Amino acid sequence: MAEAALRTVAPTGHEPEPEALAGAEPAPEALFDDEFIAAGGHPTHVHAFHQFLYVPLGRIVVTALGRDHELSPSVALWIPAGIPHSARFDPDSLVVPETFEPELHRLPYSEVTSVNVSDAQRQLLLSRMRASEVSEEDPAVFAVLCAGHRDVLPLPQPTGRSAATVAGELMRNPGDPRTASEWAESLYTSSTSLRRAFRAETGLAFSEWRTRLRLNHSLQLLAAGHMVSTVAARVGFVSTNGYILAFRRYFGETPGAYVKRSATRTAA
Repeated sequence: MAEAALRTVAPTGHEPEPEALAGAEPAPEALFDDEFIAAGGHPTHVHAFHQFLYVPLGRIVVTALGRDHELSPSVALWIPAGIPHSARFDPDSLVVPETFEPELHRLPYSEVTSVNVSDAQRQLLLSRMRASEVSEEDPAVFAVLCAGHRDVLPLPQPTGRSAATVAGELMRNPGDPRTASEWAESLYTSSTSLRRAFRAETGLAFSEWRTRLRLNHSLQLLAAGHMVSTVAARVGFVSTNGYILAFRRYFGETPGAYVKRSATRTAA
């Protein structure tokens, strides 16, 4: 898979035909080669297999059925077989694809679905990238990747040095309580510059970006069976009530209701 990932992001020097970029007709699978892949993305095409896309570096946007899905180091994407989709990615992005035959693997999603990437999934994907030989169609890998949490909030990653440093630290420890001013001081910049960087590079205010990160991370902890109060504290909310209110505002239900619904969905 590492070889496939590098082929995906390496510039080829070939530009796709305007008709292909328009996405009028999905490109046949046979055209999925170096001439089909442009430096900035893929025109509309269809896979005969299920595909899991992960972006450990940079950012890509996959468009399917009229909807954009933004991938980042914390949000991956399942694309079921047979769904037309296109992609565009930043020049420095690294895309890690995993593919699975529908006849052998029953995907729990019928639509293109964003999922939160857990630490275990991230370690698995990166280890497979580094491996000289990778076993294809591994049921254990499929099971681990299917354990991701849907309903995640889009979380664009900043690209500038200061904002990216803060984002990386918060992804490792969402509960870090430092304010934008405190982060800026540690990086020898101003809080105004740091806030502007987050807004310019992600489209989100620093506080909004951090809240989304914490809520996404909380999904993993809820799924692991932790109490709501414990989850709230671990992801950095000052109070349990504040966490519940934020969760309801973004997900439309309380953490408790979400856990019950997720359990029902899993049982089904």
